[in-house]
Amino acid sequence: METVGSATGLTDEQRAIRDVVHEFAVEEIRPTAREADETEAFPEDVWDGLADLDLTGLTVPEEYGGFGADRATYAVVNEEVAYGQLAVATALSVHCLATECIAEFATDQQKETWLPEMVRGRPVGMFGLSEPDAGSNPAEMSTVARREGDEYVINGKKQWITNGQRGGVCILFAKTDPDDPSSVTQFLVPESAGYEVGKKEEKLGLRASDTTALLFDDVRIPAENRLTEEGKGLSAAFRILTGGRIGIASQAVGLAQAALDDAIDYANEREQFDKPISKIQAVRHKIADMGTQVHASRMLVREAARVADAGDDPRTAASIAKYFASEAAVDVTNEAVQVHGGYGYTTDFDVERYYRDSKITTIYEGTSEIQKEIIARSLLD
Repeated sequence: METVGSATGLTDEQRAIRDVVHEFAVEEIRPTAREADETEAFPEDVWDGLADLDLTGLTVPEEYGGFGADRATYAVVNEEVAYGQLAVATALSVHCLATECIAEFATDQQKETWLPEMVRGRPVGMFGLSEPDAGSNPAEMSTVARREGDEYVINGKKQWITNGQRGGVCILFAKTDPDDPSSVTQFLVPESAGYEVGKKEEKLGLRASDTTALLFDDVRIPAENRLTEEGKGLSAAFRILTGGRIGIASQAVGLAQAALDDAIDYANEREQFDKPISKIQAVRHKIADMGTQVHASRMLVREAARVADAGDDPRTAASIAKYFASEAAVDVTNEAVQVHGGYGYTTDFDVERYYRDSKITTIYEGTSEIQKEIIARSLLD
């Protein structure tokens, strides 16, 4: 859990929260992780444990029974849950995206209807932005919500939906005018509306997290389920995703920390040439590089959270943190496999799963290429 300066910038309360979540990750999440990955089945008992800790209400205001966490606390929790298993952290972060949208954009009645239940862990939230032909540029989406009297009729397909099989409410983004990219609007669509859940994707990593398509064929919802004014959906999505990127960067840190810890343990135990390999300079330098990347990533996350909590524009800081931390996670998990040698390539050790899982952090909620474009824009434009 600890590297040099890992507690830097945390309050006493945040340190206490970190310690509680870390203990839960070690005692409850990690023991289930390998089986969950192999069977591609989400550990629902772990989810219930997160709910018992109020973490499924992490971004929900206290008045609705939630945790009311600031961005720094949100980052700490994401890091520690990912230390246990990235698939669980991903499910939680997407659920939190949904609750955050409802908390920020819904009516008081909708908040009272949905948030207390979601704080208790059910229904599970989903975030429906990406489509088969609209990923990095969501303005190209083809899903349409057509107004008919007091209802909207939705047609289209959403792709890469985390919690797709488990979810009970989707925050959906759709055009109200199929020919107008600026008409993207945000809606709340409950499972009871009747959308179809597509097949579960078979993935390189993150196998315990269900990823599906959602298909909408004349799905009707009340007009009151529109969460933003027509045409204001994309700006709302980007605002929510900026905070989400801090969470993903935090998850990358937690995953990299797990890989680093396992590599250190193995290096101290494994002997070659009549001594632990931790005494071999090449291995020591790998561990030094890994630790430096983890520490630097964590500090960038803390800075992005500080900017957000100060009320300043966190877009650039969030992109810097996500870009650096996600790429570092790939590097660190790769080196952890290398430290383990041949054993690292087997499923007997967790580092191969860390390596497979790490790649997604460079892709979801904005690819590394998109993050670099955001950073470049702030520097050059």
